[in-house]
Amino acid sequence: MEIIPAIDLLDGRCVRLYQGDYSQQQVYSTDPVAVARDFVDQGATRIHLVDLDGAKVGEQRNLEVIAAIAQAVTVPVEVGGGLRSYEAVANLLARGVHTAIIGTAAVENPDLVARLCGEFPGHIAVGIDARDGKVATRGWLETSEILASDLAVQMAGMGVATIIYTDIHRDGTLTGPNMPALRAIAEAVTVPVIASGGVSAISDLLGLLTLEPLGVTGVIVGRAIYAGAFSVREAIQAVGNGRFQDVPLDLGDSAFA
Repeated sequence: MEIIPAIDLLDGRCVRLYQGDYSQQQVYSTDPVAVARDFVDQGATRIHLVDLDGAKVGEQRNLEVIAAIAQAVTVPVEVGGGLRSYEAVANLLARGVHTAIIGTAAVENPDLVARLCGEFPGHIAVGIDARDGKVATRGWLETSEILASDLAVQMAGMGVATIIYTDIHRDGTLTGPNMPALRAIAEAVTVPVIASGGVSAISDLLGLLTLEPLGVTGVIVGRAIYAGAFSVREAIQAVGNGRFQDVPLDLGDSAFA
């Protein structure tokens, strides 16, 4: 299972929000490029970026920082937030980003997703952000009536490379992933699923290993890393060791203290 550290960008800074609430933000660094380099130095094989400004207004607002990160690291970079047009995605990929993550447009303009998957095969992911099982859009400020599982099936059929599932109620809360929801999504589709939201401890990562046979191939981790619960290096090591255990170990928050 791939450990994917997250960098959320707001006004060019690395921040974390609580349940997607823009009024509840904590700044962790004013140098996101240095943060990305550090993650890679610790063994990260992919970096997850979210343009929070872009997600809110519907167009990229941190493009220069994103491009700088993509050029500074030697691993693939995936980016979501504000990608609601063909031009925005094409421009992002031209800047060195490996994967563009479509969120709101997957609900409002599924034909765009189909076109992008056809023209950029292997480089398009869909981010499904759910609140009480229903898909949220526009930087999580609106909630649709579309079920997350239904959207996952639709997008998988269009040829997306990956589905990133986030439970908004768990995001930034350190309360653990929504395992039943992740299982339901993974069982509904045949494309890889990435878990996001709620990871608080090494034990959460080991628990997610039980879903790996179903197709949950990675997990995005943000606040737990920034809060010091564990490092990227420790998470990678724990998941590698845990894969060989019959039952995931419950190591708790202080596993690598």
